[in-house]
Amino acid sequence: MNPATANPYAADEDLAAQPVGYWSGALHQAVVTRLRDAMATIDVTQPQWWTLTRVDAGDGLTRETVAAQLASVADGPHEVPRAVDQLLHRGWIVADETGRLHLTDDGRAAQSRITQLVTELRAQIHDGIPDKEYVVALKVMRRMIANI
Repeated sequence: MNPATANPYAADEDLAAQPVGYWSGALHQAVVTRLRDAMATIDVTQPQWWTLTRVDAGDGLTRETVAAQLASVADGPHEVPRAVDQLLHRGWIVADETGRLHLTDDGRAAQSRITQLVTELRAQIHDGIPDKEYVVALKVMRRMIANI
């Protein structure tokens, strides 16, 4: 089998020769775009969502720790610190006297609304894909990562 140039219109019988880099990138871009567009309708950003979730999971983390923990998913080094500042301004998180971050009641309510939206988006994205097939797809990607 010869590797093929990416072809979004390739027939099923030609898919095995398609480059995974193209398809994984196309999927990533489609999912992130859909997620960010949906979040914009409720006036929240993906980095703000990540930050709320991280602060909630590790109650008492500093802004530097939150930024470090989210660095691998952020689009740049200023994205998470900016989200922290936005959430502080909104009153969704507060910093205690030692600089440790905590969710407020408003932050928990926002987190609940965002969780509902993300759950609905996941259902939309996974429509017609049984969990068993999804797990197989992820295992294939993990294997490719290990192979690299």
